[in-house]
Amino acid sequence: MSCYISSNANRLYTALESAYGQVPAITAANRIAAIKLATRQELETAERRDKTGSRTFPGFPMGLRRRTSFDLTTYMTSWDNPFSGPPSYDPLFRSSLGGTPLLFLGGTVAAGTQSALTFQSAHGLIPNQAVSHGGEIRFVSAIVDTLTVQLNAPLSVTPLAGAPIGATITYFPATDLPSLSLYDYWLPASAVQRILSGAVVDKMQIELNGDYHQFEFSGPARDLIDSVSFSSGDGQLTSFPAEPDPAPFNYSIIPGHLGQVWLGTGPDRFYTLTSGSVSLDNNLALRVKEFGSSLPRCISPGNRTVLAKFELYEQDDQATKELYQNARLQSPVEVMFQLGQKSGQLFGVRMTSVIPQVPDFDDSDGRLQWKFANSQAQGTLDDEITVAFG
Repeated sequence: MSCYISSNANRLYTALESAYGQVPAITAANRIAAIKLATRQELETAERRDKTGSRTFPGFPMGLRRRTSFDLTTYMTSWDNPFSGPPSYDPLFRSSLGGTPLLFLGGTVAAGTQSALTFQSAHGLIPNQAVSHGGEIRFVSAIVDTLTVQLNAPLSVTPLAGAPIGATITYFPATDLPSLSLYDYWLPASAVQRILSGAVVDKMQIELNGDYHQFEFSGPARDLIDSVSFSSGDGQLTSFPAEPDPAPFNYSIIPGHLGQVWLGTGPDRFYTLTSGSVSLDNNLALRVKEFGSSLPRCISPGNRTVLAKFELYEQDDQATKELYQNARLQSPVEVMFQLGQKSGQLFGVRMTSVIPQVPDFDDSDGRLQWKFANSQAQGTLDDEITVAFG
């Protein structure tokens, strides 16, 4: 018998809720490859001013409001079988952006160039939906007709007739955000097990060029349910659910230096990026100040904020100069990052209109580096960012 619970003896699962705070059933397929889950539940206290005749604190009453939050970090993992469904962390991206994802099962090229694809049959794609070919992911910038699409950036290799176009799943922003439950199971089974109910992603961050590509999700939750203090009705459950029988959980993680960067409208990608990130902030507010409940009743998304931050080495070329000029003139540019370089291990993020900030010049290294901080994406109606797996 071990004296302690190993921090590695942990399995995490996630699933969307059909109603806010209603914990859904899960299977082994709901497991995610997480690095760390941090949770916090605090009582909302106010200073007591009653005269007690002493300096001793008499305590707080029962039934105070509870504030619950989470911070989850996951690796970007492979999506080896797109035909069996979306990636395991699909609920986290749906709660981050809100839209129902679109699954493209692929197709066959009839003719193509590096910037356009013509399919042998109707493609069924829409603008901003992703396609993949030859270890690259691209987004549809325009629909030419039912067979042909224009791509937002050129492919490295021209697809030949008969070449396969890989499956993708694309996530779009929407006005409303769904909630999810996060299951935190530990070994042994008699240890304290937990469920975060009514969790919604307030902030999402995509990190580039670390040791491994990874995603970070954080936000509020309705409640933190545990197997020790569980009462019937918590999370609309009658009993605390046991962990599903473990199934094989095979996946690959992707080195952080693998990918592509496109900044602006030029035909060439940038090879000089040293680091970068994309952050999304939903500016959530909780419906928590009303009488009758110590837990939140629902969530209300505010204005969405999408920021791109990146650092690159300056070069004396036209594309780098144009990027600086766009920053000075506050002229929007398209920003696209591809993470990974192999089919089944691709992730793309596209922002069609980003106002780059004038970069800081960092000459502390042997080479001059430009640092673009907090360049904000803009749009017209739920279109400032799109992400996809392929």
